[in-house]
Amino acid sequence: MFKKILVAYDGSDHAIRALDVAIDLASKYGAKLDVVEVVDTAALLGMGVAPIPGEVIQQVYNKAKTDVENAKAKAQQNGVKEVEAVVLEGDPATAILEYASKNGSDLIVTGSRGLSTFKRIILGSVSTKIVEDAKTPVLVVK
Repeated sequence: MFKKILVAYDGSDHAIRALDVAIDLASKYGAKLDVVEVVDTAALLGMGVAPIPGEVIQQVYNKAKTDVENAKAKAQQNGVKEVEAVVLEGDPATAILEYASKNGSDLIVTGSRGLSTFKRIILGSVSTKIVEDAKTPVLVVK
């Protein structure tokens, strides 16, 4: 059923649960698993600290790389034969959707942050944007 599964990952508790589900599905279907973390440099710049020291940005990239590599190792230890660990830059939802489209993902798995209705209306969320704009099925894990 699924040949290429993308899991949006950031190391959070919700993302870990999404990773576990994605690993289970990938191992059952013999699917390739892409573990993707997006570094949102615009959000870093919007934090009011300007300019952002290069070391800080590098630390964020290093954390993301460590996150996806650890997730890849976990997937491999749980029987997923083909796993790719990817760090992207940009708006998280947009970057994930573009990657999924370019790489032919059959399913996008993402965690839910569990935002309240008010916060979701004001802020939106990555998972909400992915669900609204995806051209492929999306599984949101709570």
